Amino acid sequence: MYSCMKQDFDVHENILSLIGKTPLIRLNKVIKGISGTHFCKYEAYNPGHSNKDRIALHIIKKAEESGLIDKDSTIIETSSGNTGYSLSMIAMVKGYKCIVAVSSKSSPDKIDMLKSMGAKVYVCPSNVPADDNRSYYQVAKKLNEEIKDSFYVNQYFNHLNIDAHYQTTGPEIWNQTNGKITHLVASSGTGGTISGIGRFLKEKNKSIKIIGVDAYGSALKKFHETGEFDESEIYPYRIEGMGKNLIPTSTDFNVIDYYEKVTDEESAHCSRDIATKEGLFVGYTSGACLQALKQLNKKNVFEDDSFVVSIFCDHGSRYMSKIYSDSWMEEQGFNLKTSKEQFSSIEYVK
Repeated sequence: MYSCMKQDFDVHENILSLIGKTPLIRLNKVIKGISGTHFCKYEAYNPGHSNKDRIALHIIKKAEESGLIDKDSTIIETSSGNTGYSLSMIAMVKGYKCIVAVSSKSSPDKIDMLKSMGAKVYVCPSNVPADDNRSYYQVAKKLNEEIKDSFYVNQYFNHLNIDAHYQTTGPEIWNQTNGKITHLVASSGTGGTISGIGRFLKEKNKSIKIIGVDAYGSALKKFHETGEFDESEIYPYRIEGMGKNLIPTSTDFNVIDYYEKVTDEESAHCSRDIATKEGLFVGYTSGACLQALKQLNKKNVFEDDSFVVSIFCDHGSRYMSKIYSDSWMEEQGFNLKTSKEQFSSIEYVK
């Protein structure tokens, strides 16, 4: 009988060992006219198709080491979808139960993916204040209080969110660029990604510029510039996983040099541009990063010798019913002329 026990195979024990070590990919067509050399850190290469795999695995491992989780535990989290999926995937592999409270702004694709991974999903209204009992923050907190042996990840106020990227994504980018990076551009939501990477890079070279991308309707940019949480800045917007109606402690504002705000419509079109021009199927915040690059270039932020890395957080498959849907784009009032010319048509043969 053939025995594989005597053979050395290049295999993975499970899917979790595939997290991290994502590629750096040069951008070519979409950055035409923008000064500098541009790359994206393609986080869709993670097995859960987003950068949130990193924080989910890091936080769960730390909770296990600290005895905060046992075999009967229920993992609870607030998420726009990506962190929830990563946690659901990890919980499935490790045998934990998982509950995710999401915003009603989350795409149906993300919600269906959570369900496919065995998570119980609570869909909460997106247009309510963070302290409202119906908000996904408060729903998650209440569930944590009610469910015995539950663990609330609380990514918005968990320093391990920053630490995960400080230990993994930051060193990867530094090594992949041979230390030549001059600018990091990243969407800012919980702030863990930009803060962890930024903290590591600043320790290596304090002249590296760390630029956050924020949404109109979010309070982050003004808070960074003034230290004031201004509720008048907050109003509904469509981009998922970026911007905030509260100030997360998982954002280290000290390592961020500047915030650039972008619109829903321009970011959506940029995501489509990345897909049709670079062959990279990316999510909404990746388009937001590209739009920020265009705006920053007009402000002469980049020079010819700039070496810019943008974080492309997740995969476009999570937005099929949104930015990659012509009908959704039209419902939002977004001009579809350019996108329709770029996207392939469908013909039915009878």
